[in-house]
Amino acid sequence: MDVITTHVNADFDCLGSMVAAKKIYPEALLVFSGSQEKGVRDFFVKFPAVAAEFTRLKDLDLNAVTRLILVDCQHSSRIARFAEIVRRRGLEIHIYDHHPKAAGDLDPSGGSIRSCGSSTTLLVTLLQQRKTAVTPQEATVMMLGIYEDTGNLTFPSTTTEDYVAAAWLLERGANLNEVADSISRELTVEQVSLLNDLLKSMKTTTLKGVDVSIAHASLDHYVGDIAGLAHMMRDMENLNALFIVVGMGDRIYLVARSRIPEVRVGEILEELGGGGHATAASATVKGLTLIQTLELLESVLRSRVNPRRTAQDIMSAPVKSIPLKTTIEEARELLVRYNVTAMPVVDVEGKVKGIISRKTVEKAMYHNLGVVSVADYMHTEFMIADPETPITEIQTYIVGNDARLVPVVAQGELIGVITRTDLLRYGYGGEALYDLARDSLPVKSREIVGLMNKHLPPRVVTILRNLGEVGDRLELPVYAVGGFVRDLLLGVVNKDIDVTVEGDGIIFADAFAAQYGCRVKSHQKFGTAVIVFPDGSKIDVASTRLEYYVSPGALPTVERSSLKMDLYRRDFTVNTLAIRLNSAYFGRLIDFFGANRDLQDGVIRVLHNLSFVEDPTRVFRAIRFEQRLAFRIAKHTENLIKNAVKMEFLDKLGGRRLLSELVHILKEKEPLKGIYRMANLGLFRFIRPDLEFTPAVQNVLEGVREILSWFDLLFLERPYERWAVYFLAMCDPLTDEQFWGTCTRLSVAEHYKEKLYEMRKDGALLVTAMEKRIYSNGKLENSEIYFFLRSLTVEVLLYLMARSQHAEVKRAISLYFTKLSGVRPLINGEDLQRLGVQKGPRYRELLDAALSARLNGTVSSKEDELRLVQGLLAAL
Repeated sequence: MDVITTHVNADFDCLGSMVAAKKIYPEALLVFSGSQEKGVRDFFVKFPAVAAEFTRLKDLDLNAVTRLILVDCQHSSRIARFAEIVRRRGLEIHIYDHHPKAAGDLDPSGGSIRSCGSSTTLLVTLLQQRKTAVTPQEATVMMLGIYEDTGNLTFPSTTTEDYVAAAWLLERGANLNEVADSISRELTVEQVSLLNDLLKSMKTTTLKGVDVSIAHASLDHYVGDIAGLAHMMRDMENLNALFIVVGMGDRIYLVARSRIPEVRVGEILEELGGGGHATAASATVKGLTLIQTLELLESVLRSRVNPRRTAQDIMSAPVKSIPLKTTIEEARELLVRYNVTAMPVVDVEGKVKGIISRKTVEKAMYHNLGVVSVADYMHTEFMIADPETPITEIQTYIVGNDARLVPVVAQGELIGVITRTDLLRYGYGGEALYDLARDSLPVKSREIVGLMNKHLPPRVVTILRNLGEVGDRLELPVYAVGGFVRDLLLGVVNKDIDVTVEGDGIIFADAFAAQYGCRVKSHQKFGTAVIVFPDGSKIDVASTRLEYYVSPGALPTVERSSLKMDLYRRDFTVNTLAIRLNSAYFGRLIDFFGANRDLQDGVIRVLHNLSFVEDPTRVFRAIRFEQRLAFRIAKHTENLIKNAVKMEFLDKLGGRRLLSELVHILKEKEPLKGIYRMANLGLFRFIRPDLEFTPAVQNVLEGVREILSWFDLLFLERPYERWAVYFLAMCDPLTDEQFWGTCTRLSVAEHYKEKLYEMRKDGALLVTAMEKRIYSNGKLENSEIYFFLRSLTVEVLLYLMARSQHAEVKRAISLYFTKLSGVRPLINGEDLQRLGVQKGPRYRELLDAALSARLNGTVSSKEDELRLVQGLLAAL
């Protein structure tokens, strides 16, 4: 007995192949090995005559099968109970499959296995050659198989043979309307819910230069046609390679789709017990959890995704090298400065003569060989790669020889190096390919342009494209970097655009300005420039550079470097993102240090353990970003902050730098959170050793927040320095002399220091006088309030209002702001002159008398004020 079957969860290619095979083996029974996809089941409901041609597996005597015809499948693990008979002596096995043959497949005695878009195509070609007649309904079923597996003849795996087979079927009456209706079926409510879960969990990671997307979900019941969801997701998100992993009951179902040759999904899912061809595959896993299956898939992907890439794709450039005559001690200083484990040694012509490692240098120093030349101990037997050397060769050398570095040389010139770290990032990809804890949609590089169009004004997007085009003309890579990119991914508008150029940033800025009618302010020392547009808006431009610190807390020394090193010098991972602006790569997201992951996790993390040692101001910036973004400082980063505090590294900060960071925190929208975090980490003592965060200080700060909220609602047009009010509140317990010393320590500008000092001092005295006046008279006249307070700045008044415990004093200051501060007498000096008053101090006394009367409501017109003055003059 002949039986035609296919793999479990059969799709339309399985159905079309089986119907076509029946024309070649007319006496064979059509038997499904297991379930069918929903689309096939729906088709059977619509066309029961086609379903009637099939025999149920439970009605089949497996012992009677003498020839097994497999279509669209070659592996026994995918045919359920038929696997029980495939090793039986005397059984013929014919296989018709368009998937490539792989290890573990069945060994057929007949059939046809070769690559094309669908298995149905293979069989239809045989029918063409044999001039076999087919009915319009049979042609329609076969056309369904071809259309589904070739994506309506659009998949990259589609061949000329698929088109010819489809044309032949069309000539024989295949109904394309029915094909379209069957393939373009509406989603059920359950499928829509599953699709939503998959889209939310989907993460795209660049693995060895290839974007691989993984989505996962878990259900307690079965939902059919997840292959259709995979097609839909791939097209919706324009994905190169997609793997969806869905747990349903006690099984894990995997479906994969790929548009690129670097990811052959059939070979990948074979290792999970499934199969398919290069562009489409599936697998069913038993006995593993969803997490275990994802981990297994990740492991397979890391070994299987292996596009041919060369040295120039991953090398670090430009290169820091060591001159041949350098001493061991000098070499150690350079290795530490640039934070590398090995460097090439070059002669005066720049030719690579050896490799010196930190390990060798440290041992030489241990043996008191610091004054000896590196030439005596450098490695002289080493691999030199050219830009086209395959990475696999370099990897084999580094791993096999325990090497730390391979120079890349082109036409005798050292153009780059490949280190172990470069290989690790290339091979591992830098982060997990999936994330079970992820709640929000990850941002993929291809979506950056969409984010730009959504969050940025069209003019800004045009400028970014123009920057890339100028880079194209100058053959310079151009990137938007830093906070602008961070905020773009967070959906926050940030108009401060920082641009970095891998080359001469000043030349780039000059070229852009010349083309678009801008001005340029350049700083040759740092290789930076500011492009000033006609409307006054600005863009900062810098050459990619690295920084190193001679001592803790010192200002950095700057040198030209690569983009990777430029980003590595930044403070926190979330600020290390870059977006390529050149036309061919516009919108490509560059993420060397897992910044996107930290953005989605809401984490502030330093790039290396000495970050706060080299620049202690980063302690304050960590707090500022943590509070502004509502993130959290990573545990290890917080431990490093505590260590920097314990080691007193912040004492080495100059007052101006410390004040700058403090002012930034106090200018934040919610500065109290930052202040409290500073107190929690013990930072107050670096402002002043005896400055403490006490409950009393906290009360004053809370009072400031309330008062400023009130003031901002009423007096939006009155400018003032918010940070100064909070600063005064922080320093509330200090004596006048201590406050002066604190301002001196922080290098507050001399004129502002004197102003704050005098007004803080006078304000305290005036408030005391006001309180005494209230106690003696029960209240204050409006004129008294005015003359008590008119000499004080807005900042000091708001501080005094917040710190006062006396309700009447608060009311008086409030009244001064709301009604009294803008009152002026209606008479002036000319009026007094007409009354015969001689110029001098008497002018002010009379005008103040008129003002007092107006404030207290005893005069209401200019005539009233003149009569008041005349009475005062007459009384003299």
